[in-house]
Amino acid sequence: MQLIITHFINTYYYNYVSMQIDPNNSIGVFDSGVGGLTVVRSLIEQLPFENIIYFGDTARVPYGVKSVETINRYAMQITEFLLDQKVKLLIVACNTMSAVAYQNIKNLSPVMVLDVVDAGARSAVAATHNKCVGVIGTPTTINSNAYQKAIKSFDPDIRVFSQACPLFVPLVEEGWLDHQVTRLTAQEYLNDIIAQNIDTLVLGCTHYPLLKPLLQEIMGNKITLVDSAQAITEKAGELLKNNNLLNGQQKSPEYSFYVTDLPIRFTSIGERILGRSLSNINVVKW
Repeated sequence: MQLIITHFINTYYYNYVSMQIDPNNSIGVFDSGVGGLTVVRSLIEQLPFENIIYFGDTARVPYGVKSVETINRYAMQITEFLLDQKVKLLIVACNTMSAVAYQNIKNLSPVMVLDVVDAGARSAVAATHNKCVGVIGTPTTINSNAYQKAIKSFDPDIRVFSQACPLFVPLVEEGWLDHQVTRLTAQEYLNDIIAQNIDTLVLGCTHYPLLKPLLQEIMGNKITLVDSAQAITEKAGELLKNNNLLNGQQKSPEYSFYVTDLPIRFTSIGERILGRSLSNINVVKW
């Protein structure tokens, strides 16, 4: 596993070492809504001096039930917007975009691009003992087989059991993190996964870690829940360090947030996720 990660980091190092990128530039994070704030929370905790620009496409959430063509078009728009902000690293915090648009995003971007699917797959492979892994995600993510392909590329002997959970994103966006409706929905979705004797469950959407206490209760303490937000933050820190792009200014960082609709609602849910008051929220009208 360490060799795989080292090769990945070294590949990026040789590709980007010659580029003139300002280490004080921001990390760009984007998602279909508020779910990517779980990645921002992890970045704030582990990389406390990094400036962050977050983009949540709140006008067009959820992405998981949209066509591949539509998701790619949205992804290109957001990527171009963040590149205009002079970011030094792009983190695709939306599993659906990672699953179907990652290569197009990478082709468009002159800076490093990280995606949560790869990070989650690596963590799942490291966590499983019985080589039975479950994956839950949006219908588009699950239908793409992105996690199954990624996991099996690291260990072809692992059995992967997938389950689409289309209602989780709107329930999280509604703020129903421990609502009885959410609990009943989760139990219905997870019944088949539990029956497969898995020991690891990948939360294949950045909205899902917000349901982690509820999901852990339903799955039981013997099941390891893989939170790709934590995994991708660790990878981001390693990449920035190896490319000499860590912010050297030991001062309070700047956090900026862009949404496409409902800024007040975004602020309310976002403050619950991040555990801090939010300011500098801007509305983007395409």
